[in-house]
Amino acid sequence: MMCTGVTPDKRRDGWPASAREHIFGRMRVRVGSLEVDSLTLGEAVDAVEGLVARGGAVFTPNVDHVVLAEDDARFRDCYARASLSLADGMPILWAARLLGRPLPEKVSGSDLVPALMERAARRGFRVYLLGAGPGVAEKAASKLCARGVHVCGFDAPVLRDPAPIIEKIRAARPEIVLVAFGAPKQEFFIDTARQHVPAVFVGVGATLDFIAGTIPRAPRWMSSNGLEWLYRLAREPRRLWRRYLLRDPKFALIVWRQLRGMRPVLPPRPAAGPS
Repeated sequence: MMCTGVTPDKRRDGWPASAREHIFGRMRVRVGSLEVDSLTLGEAVDAVEGLVARGGAVFTPNVDHVVLAEDDARFRDCYARASLSLADGMPILWAARLLGRPLPEKVSGSDLVPALMERAARRGFRVYLLGAGPGVAEKAASKLCARGVHVCGFDAPVLRDPAPIIEKIRAARPEIVLVAFGAPKQEFFIDTARQHVPAVFVGVGATLDFIAGTIPRAPRWMSSNGLEWLYRLAREPRRLWRRYLLRDPKFALIVWRQLRGMRPVLPPRPAAGPS
């Protein structure tokens, strides 16, 4: 299934003003080994639109990504080459504030994609959906088509050899590709695919499931209070318990070490002279 959107209102001859400002002169905040762009949701959508004419990679670092990056050099390198890095989750905002570099707001994939797809429908951008479970991308495509998005293709392949997947995407000529393989697979794939397809690749995690309705989002009050992980753990304990209960608590130690390294070193006190 493919669909066409509404009559496009494209601005392909230049970047939106806020996108231009933040792509070329934006502030980035380091949390652990990863850098995060200081952008609001609206600025992030503008920035992604600005990338459409040239292609790029958009990642949404969360607690798990920060922890994974500590021990995975390839993952860190993918992030270092990313065009945009957007704060996914309240703990990233809390850490940035603790480190003295507050971020304006949370811009998770599940926040970004609906706003971005609304913009894509208005501009007539061609969108490709990749990943998630069997049938999820197709359901998500149907939902997005109903909202006027031009979905030019979808696929939910087993990610072994990226070459045929990349060729299929290239043949569809998308301008935005939503990639839902989960971390770190989606970041590895995007880092490779962007070299062959002139599109904006966005790592979206479970967002296609949210759009398709196969997995419900956490209530807004839980998400805004940093408890989305608890909601997801309660729904999928067998799949997520190791991540949330064993791996991700290391995030606090990572931030503590970073904070400790930022503390000024006081000069030693002079020895007291003879009285």
